[in-house]
Amino acid sequence: MGKGRLEAFSDGVIAIIITIMVLEMKAPHGVGLPDLSPLIPVFLCYVLSFVYIGIFWNNHHHMLHAVHKVNGRIL
Repeated sequence: MGKGRLEAFSDGVIAIIITIMVLEMKAPHGVGLPDLSPLIPVFLCYVLSFVYIGIFWNNHHHMLHAVHKVNGRIL
């Protein structure tokens, strides 16, 4: 099997993970800047998680570029 299918599948899974993460963020109830302060820890956790997932995704793509063919052992 070619590596393109595995690469596309992993891209889709990571996109779904990022989408689920952003759905957990709630909109503020007010319109002023002080209304955003309770959401700062949630936003920082999202940014940190996004960075970790981005690092994982980048390493995964580097690994897949080194592979010529996907077999059962890689799966």
